[in-house]
Amino acid sequence: MADRSFSDVSLAALYDTLNPWGPSDDFYLDLVMSARSVLDVGCGTGRLLAHAREAGHQGRLCGLDPAAAMLVQARGQADVEWVLGDLGSVRWEGEFDLVVMTGHAFQVLVGDEEVRSALAAVRRALGDGGRFVFETRNPAVRAWEAWRPERAREVSDAHGDPVRVWHEVETPVLGDRVTFSETFEHPRWGWPRVSRSTLRFLGADALRTFLGEAGLVVHEQYGDWGRRPLAPTAPEIITVAGRA
Repeated sequence: MADRSFSDVSLAALYDTLNPWGPSDDFYLDLVMSARSVLDVGCGTGRLLAHAREAGHQGRLCGLDPAAAMLVQARGQADVEWVLGDLGSVRWEGEFDLVVMTGHAFQVLVGDEEVRSALAAVRRALGDGGRFVFETRNPAVRAWEAWRPERAREVSDAHGDPVRVWHEVETPVLGDRVTFSETFEHPRWGWPRVSRSTLRFLGADALRTFLGEAGLVVHEQYGDWGRRPLAPTAPEIITVAGRA
């Protein structure tokens, strides 16, 4: 089930404003433009594939997301396949040159079997020589420690009204799973809307192990969007993998 921040239409409409285009999007757009067929798992509002089509991509572009509210935003781009579901509800066999999971979407896979099932589905979807590219936050950096109510953000909705957003982590944090709430406050709503989420922070070695079990091999791992090598203090673990 998708978190409320993705399944609520009014909150989904805020996603791109809260997460403006940046270096990670440029990184993935370059990959998409060099692939003939692309599956974006957890495509959200679909802006990556929409940008690719607008930039002249002529091949197959397919976006998959379990949140109907996000696909409402995405379907404004008509010449892309938009599929409601997840990797457990749809099956592809060797159809894609590139599979991506952007926006730390991989971290919503919390259980071991959930990770294994998703990676097995990704491997099936990849054609010969295909690549699977995704990123997770480096657990050593402990990014969740900055997710505090006093660091609230304010953005404007489509009507120019202010929306205040903040995060609060449930403590103590044990193991590699972090549970937190995301609160949205709007002057016209009457009461805040709260979304509760859990993310898994897997290290590089654990990722390699899961990928290996699924028949995938790591080709590269980067520490940031400039493709610098993965280091202990790097903010990201950006993984490029392929079929073993």
